[in-house]
Amino acid sequence: MSYSFKNAIIRLPNKSIQNGLSSQNLHPQYEVIAEEHSNYIKAIKAAGLQIKLLESLEEYPDSIFVEDPALTYKSNVIILNPFDPSRNGEKNIIKNEIKHLFDNILFIEDGFVEGGDILNINNHFIIGLSNRTNKLGAENLSSLLNKLGATVEICKTPDDILHFKSECSVINDDTILVSNKMAQLDYLKSNYHLIELPTGEEGAANALRINDKLLLPDGFTKAEEMLSKKYNIIKVKVDEIAKVDAGLSCMSLRW
Repeated sequence: MSYSFKNAIIRLPNKSIQNGLSSQNLHPQYEVIAEEHSNYIKAIKAAGLQIKLLESLEEYPDSIFVEDPALTYKSNVIILNPFDPSRNGEKNIIKNEIKHLFDNILFIEDGFVEGGDILNINNHFIIGLSNRTNKLGAENLSSLLNKLGATVEICKTPDDILHFKSECSVINDDTILVSNKMAQLDYLKSNYHLIELPTGEEGAANALRINDKLLLPDGFTKAEEMLSKKYNIIKVKVDEIAKVDAGLSCMSLRW
């Protein structure tokens, strides 16, 4: 199952996150981010995971989002290649911090690809082309994943969505939680059961299924009502974190 995990890697928040990348030019408060992040860690632990905490990196404002420079798959870790110059150096640091935790370490040498554009559903990876992930990066990642025994599909992320997973998440073996925009993608419609969120609650699409728990962004009452009938929900407040275009999935690496 693509949501069965034992471990997570999480980086402690940095004060420079106030200067993180933001499509709305917002500047979150570090103290509020730190509180939300602390509750996120509690939720990850409540889902049954052992956590490896990494030190904060003040020189990289967005480095709290550890899912973007690396991808875990079984006992392997692939060091990715973030697009933005302010983030690209993160890959060299996280490589040395986590390589001892995995049997095999691989690298994306050419092209750009970020973890926020990679959805794993039952050992099948969907890579979304976006402003942060280009065709060359996606194709090179696809080649590495194929060698590790996984299958891959490359799709186009809707233009006004930052990352592929910004508005979708795996919540069951064949089920993806999606916004209306993501529900229009032919590949998703043709191959998976889609649960479409109500208009105005697109932010809930970046949920995080971990074992028997479903972490859900707090504040989306319709989504909670709809999903709580079947899933064991843990609500996590990420309002401040959302100011730098982030959510639940990007703050941890899970395997």
